[in-house]
Amino acid sequence: MESLRYPTGRFNPPRLFDSEKLEGFKSDIKNFPVLLKDIANQLSEQHLETRYRPDGWTGRQVIHHLSDSHINSYIRYRWTLTENRPIIKAYDEKKWTELPDAVSAPVQLSIDILESIHAKWSNFLDLLSETDYKQSFIHPESGKEIDLYSLTALYAWHGKHHLGHLKLILQNS
Repeated sequence: MESLRYPTGRFNPPRLFDSEKLEGFKSDIKNFPVLLKDIANQLSEQHLETRYRPDGWTGRQVIHHLSDSHINSYIRYRWTLTENRPIIKAYDEKKWTELPDAVSAPVQLSIDILESIHAKWSNFLDLLSETDYKQSFIHPESGKEIDLYSLTALYAWHGKHHLGHLKLILQNS
């Protein structure tokens, strides 16, 4: 079950700032929409209604989750750079994937959003300084302080993580 839940492995946050690793994380975020489109073009309507694991999300829910999550992430960067250690707004991602649009809307809507938000997000990430990446926010559920460097690493992983789920759907059909 672990390999179905975490097909690319669990996220391991970086311990120290590393500018070379940062470039890789930024590249992953920039290139994510192209990789998603490549996989999405292979998904049939049946694939979109298939769960990647028992009690997991359908392909459609995964794609809509990606746009919801990545929009929220981008906003968290902006809060972090305009407020002093803000407490960000959390959301119930499971409940969001159960909303009517997440279970029935065309996935192209979320793919279009992801292409746009990643273009803007990538440009934004390229303009940040090392000092900016060390700024942090507080997550209200865990109480943890998360810096923007770690958030960038997390979202580089997050895209690969969910691409792995979509690949599982393709492999198992």
